[in-house]
Amino acid sequence: AGRFLPGERLSEVALSRDLGVSRAPIREAARLLESRGLLVSQPRRGFFVRELNASELHDIFDLRLCLERHAMEHLAGGCPPETLVMLQRQVEVLCEAAASDSESLRIEEDLVFHRMLIEGVGNLRLLKSFDDLAHELRLCITLITRTHEAPETIADSHHLLLDALASGDQLRCREAIDYHIGVARDYVVQRVDDLRAAASSS
Repeated sequence: AGRFLPGERLSEVALSRDLGVSRAPIREAARLLESRGLLVSQPRRGFFVRELNASELHDIFDLRLCLERHAMEHLAGGCPPETLVMLQRQVEVLCEAAASDSESLRIEEDLVFHRMLIEGVGNLRLLKSFDDLAHELRLCITLITRTHEAPETIADSHHLLLDALASGDQLRCREAIDYHIGVARDYVVQRVDDLRAAASSS
């Protein structure tokens, strides 16, 4: 994960060689990733890593905010102690992952924490919506983890969400998640703008 840049073409031949498999499963996997919005295909050119424009990024983060704001406000009304303990443990895992060299591990542990928030609501349709969105979120989080100078800072930022939940204050929970996701959105949008500017000037 994180090996390919947005807009980069995927070579079936190279992937087949690197992974030690035939091109058929590579093509099948690419179609699956295309269905999840991570790749796009072009006739006679193959598959490319999807590029997200500013409007699409705002749409993704707006939906994420709706889902997670609802979860935080719901949990503020009475977060079970065992749920809070699970979230605290996951933040510890996140902080440990921040010290690793594995970008994919950091991304997945981040998503695990936020999925736990959604699970706490007990609404399976809400959880499915988050799982569907998570495929695109991986693209967004990759842009953060790849360029952020301090992965530990990203991990530590989740403590503010825990503190808000522990307070039981619904407004504080709403403000905490709004800030958390808002910072991520602004960083990703700026990073995409920087990449486009660099590409156009080269």
